[in-house]
Amino acid sequence: MSDLEIRQFMCLNDNFGVLVYDPASEATLAVDVPDAETVDGELEKAGWTLSHILITHHHADHVQGLKALKDKTGAQVIGPVKSAAQIGDIDESVDDGATVSFGDYEIRCIATPGHTLDQISYWIPEGGVAFTGDTLFAMGCGRLFESSPAIMWSSMQKLMNQLPPETRIYCGHEYTFANARFAVSVDPANSALADRLVEVERLRAADKPTLPTTMALELQTNPFLRVEDAGIRETVGLVGAPAAEVFAEVRRRKDSF
Repeated sequence: MSDLEIRQFMCLNDNFGVLVYDPASEATLAVDVPDAETVDGELEKAGWTLSHILITHHHADHVQGLKALKDKTGAQVIGPVKSAAQIGDIDESVDDGATVSFGDYEIRCIATPGHTLDQISYWIPEGGVAFTGDTLFAMGCGRLFESSPAIMWSSMQKLMNQLPPETRIYCGHEYTFANARFAVSVDPANSALADRLVEVERLRAADKPTLPTTMALELQTNPFLRVEDAGIRETVGLVGAPAAEVFAEVRRRKDSF
């Protein structure tokens, strides 16, 4: 059982900020910095000293607080090699397969392009937790701003193949309710999905977060991971089509939902 302590909190409008603390080493990391003041405030509440910052991708709502937070804390910044120059303030550039030490834990870097070309997802195997930025969402995936459906589908497969079912997954945004409503439209016979929509509605009505999720739950209810499912294929009219083609059609439908 992992000793990692995790604080998740809202930043900006619907971004999630995340802090991870290793009690044994007292190392603390932040995943992205949507807003430096909010992240710093959470550090103060917890009494933690920031040592590491992980950056998933270059979009402003994930990095706009980076410089201010790094200047204040001196934390080591780890970020995608493909956008290191664009982002700035990165101390260690990483790509697919790289590993980073965090206290007594190893962080594995998984390149998951699709939403952006530079996106890195971070997995702490011994902690049983992963941070997927804007690639994999609860019952969704990121919009394809810089890449193709085929590339995003490849990233989905990579996460499905590497992350164990019990892995707790933290995503970049609170998009779950909208994602669930769409998911039902392409996977209407999925009883697990119907049950999950009810639970998500309950959580959001109580102003509670819907994350983290788990890979097991996503495999049951996320249409972007379930494009091999016969029911989804029939709903979108692509029985017998390659998985990447079904994924592209599901993404197209979500874009106009």
